[in-house]
Amino acid sequence: MADECFTFEILVKAIRNVHENLSVQAAKAVNISLTLRNWLIGCYIHTYEQDGSDRATYGEQLLENLSSRLKETGLQRIEARELRRYRRFFLVYPQIRESLNPELTPMLPRKSESQIRESPTPELKTAGLKLVERFSFTHLAEPIKIEDPLKRVFCESECIRGNWSVRELKRQIASLYYERSGMSTNKEKLAGIAQSDAEQVEPELNVRDPYIFEFLGLKSKEVMEYGG
Repeated sequence: MADECFTFEILVKAIRNVHENLSVQAAKAVNISLTLRNWLIGCYIHTYEQDGSDRATYGEQLLENLSSRLKETGLQRIEARELRRYRRFFLVYPQIRESLNPELTPMLPRKSESQIRESPTPELKTAGLKLVERFSFTHLAEPIKIEDPLKRVFCESECIRGNWSVRELKRQIASLYYERSGMSTNKEKLAGIAQSDAEQVEPELNVRDPYIFEFLGLKSKEVMEYGG
């Protein structure tokens, strides 16, 4: 831009470009932080269940009691069902450990290292860094429901290839795309059809995502008031 004649139209274009680029960076940073936070919460819960010195005191009511205590500290979206989701997230994706930066690694419980093990079939996994960079946590909340690791990786790969929205990912899973692909004699044709009209994720931060709202300490009403 330094070599161009700095006209009014170039000024408009420059401001628009810097806005779009930094908005995308902000969205990516928030999504990665949220994903890692939820994975670490799952790690803490699992580690406590395995090695907590007073875990027997809470027993089956651990997550309910934990949810209540965390709500008292002001945390949002921390119901017992969400804590179960975070624990499942940690157990399904141990490879996210590799994406933790030096600032986050010390946050791992010392006893957790032996619990973060690779899958017995390591080829059936998506790299941890790719998971946190390419998916929002709202995306990842869908494949963690899938028990079959091969189906899970297939859905992850197709979602990345098509840049699917969360709604599209849900739709493709519900349509039994993986199962239909396994039975198809022309997998490339089926994949082309599946990807051709797929709804894609927007690069901007999706402020309608309740996980994002609550992670940032915002409420939809507050955003509407400031936005107005």
